[in-house]
Amino acid sequence: MSTDKFAVIGIGHFGRAIALSLSRKGADVMAIDTSFERIEQISDEVSYAVTLDATDKKALLSQNIRSFDVVIVAIGSNFEQRLLCVALLLDLGIKRIICRSMGRNQRIILEKMGVKEILSPEDEVGTALARRLMNPSMISFLELTDDYCVTEIMAPKLICGVSLGKIDLRDKYKLSLITIKRYFTEKHKEAQMEVQHVIGVPDTKTIIEAKDTLILFGRTRDIEKFVEINS
Repeated sequence: MSTDKFAVIGIGHFGRAIALSLSRKGADVMAIDTSFERIEQISDEVSYAVTLDATDKKALLSQNIRSFDVVIVAIGSNFEQRLLCVALLLDLGIKRIICRSMGRNQRIILEKMGVKEILSPEDEVGTALARRLMNPSMISFLELTDDYCVTEIMAPKLICGVSLGKIDLRDKYKLSLITIKRYFTEKHKEAQMEVQHVIGVPDTKTIIEAKDTLILFGRTRDIEKFVEINS
């Protein structure tokens, strides 16, 4: 369980999702927003919930903001407020600041201010959706640096019924298979259901089945090439 203390400033859809996720994982979370209604709605879900103006230095200090390990600035449409808040946090010497950005220009300004961790949820969602539309077999996608990624794909039809040893992912396609998610028939309340489970670390004798989900690591272009060749 995490012992870190997090402050989330801006409890819109994005900030609320972050605060709730951290809290459910056992973190100590303070939610901050100017809206009493938003704070009221989340107050039972986090450690602390405070209605205040995060562009007010005295208000932030009143909540001992310097004691938090991470402050996440998730203020939405009002970029001026976000900038003022970040400027105050930097001035107060906050250990770690993570800030939301909406577009390239905002990112540039935040970088110039010295913010090292910047989130662009709209851009990331748009990119992920575009990838899924262009590659229907792609279920999820985690982009890493240097064009590498971890992705879940539906098993291409030409490798179904073939062993991993014969497919030769590493040498032929320059990919690493992390694991496979496979459906198993289980009985639940007198009914037969198909439930997907991770099968662990596959070996070269493992046979790919038609409904398998492959979790792969490699360069984005190599994964796309692998799917195209075997679909």
